[in-house]
Amino acid sequence: MVAPSVRVTLEPFDAAYEEAELTRGRQDVGALVSFTGLCRDEAGLLTALELEHYPGMAELEIAAVARAAIARWPLQGVTVIHRYGLIRPGDKIVLVIVAARHRGEAFAAAEFLMDYLKTKAPFWKKEHRVDGRPGRWVEAKESDDLAAERWEK
Repeated sequence: MVAPSVRVTLEPFDAAYEEAELTRGRQDVGALVSFTGLCRDEAGLLTALELEHYPGMAELEIAAVARAAIARWPLQGVTVIHRYGLIRPGDKIVLVIVAARHRGEAFAAAEFLMDYLKTKAPFWKKEHRVDGRPGRWVEAKESDDLAAERWEK
């Protein structure tokens, strides 16, 4: 069974480097699906998004879901990197890379992982507003919850 690579970090990541690492020396990979999530400014309202997590717990939870994806689809590699701390608009927050023999499995597994990360991953997000008013804690949107529910069927 393939072992996923999971990191939760303060540091920025390089998606191209991570893709190269996942496929280095591999000739059996036919599809590589990569998703990079960025921080939005929410129409100019935010200066940053602050992400908090429980160190150790977040990595374990994400790794468990990555292993579930590997068990569900015939994957050849999975990398998940999630940042925490103060993230500015335009900065990268999350990276999901899935390697498989065929694109269908790679796309499905990447969507499965992102749906989990958007709705159930143990991160707490707080807005930092341009106007200086206290920001709100961000919750998953109903559309995100509906997207995640499809994997339970």
